[in-house]
Amino acid sequence: MEILQKLARGRSGGTSRCAAVIVAAGSATRMNGIDKMMADLRGEPVLLRTLRTFNACGRIDEIVVVTREDLLLPVEDMCRKHSLDKVHHVIVGGDERSSSVMAGLDCIADRDGLVAIHDGARPLVTEEIIVRTIEKADKTGAAAPAVPMKDTVKVARKGVIEATPDRSSLVAVQTPQVFDLDLVRGALYKAEQEGIPVTDDCSAVERLGMKVHLTEGSDENMKITTPIDLILAASILDGRETP
Repeated sequence: MEILQKLARGRSGGTSRCAAVIVAAGSATRMNGIDKMMADLRGEPVLLRTLRTFNACGRIDEIVVVTREDLLLPVEDMCRKHSLDKVHHVIVGGDERSSSVMAGLDCIADRDGLVAIHDGARPLVTEEIIVRTIEKADKTGAAAPAVPMKDTVKVARKGVIEATPDRSSLVAVQTPQVFDLDLVRGALYKAEQEGIPVTDDCSAVERLGMKVHLTEGSDENMKITTPIDLILAASILDGRETP
């Protein structure tokens, strides 16, 4: 692929434009009826906290929000009310995360440079994590924040443990995952055409033989998945605000 040849020659680093695709189209089946994107987190919707951080980041120059059809107008209104001027598009996503990501990427297909793909349900991401990952991707073409695994992980089948991987080689990958825009679009389209499910955007890029370089993530960069996560996130925010 031409894009892989370009990346193999290296990137100049430090100057590429970077857009952000914020994925906020999930059905939140594990939230017991709570809409996690608009759920209150210390007085503000979860999604607003996510978007505000990206809007304030100097390395981000355009934001696409991919959401559900029923949230289209509420999200547009929220962005206007809070002067999130970098949000250029609010669009409807698909049934699967990968189709939502592709819809967001298609919105900015006429750009060049990088794209940061982030879960809207990770409202505690910091500008430092965003910038650090963009800078790594600017040099390598693909980067993602990660944290070491703390728990012992088992491989199991039908309720029986089959193997215990070496924990020292395992990491939990977070978002934003940042890529050369042409690279990740091509990778996701190829996986879609071949009917290959991908668990995250890194997986699609890895299938092309492209290395994804890791940056330092944070245990605080958690994803809101269940109701207890809202309690934990609120506690983290309290800790940040404590002198």
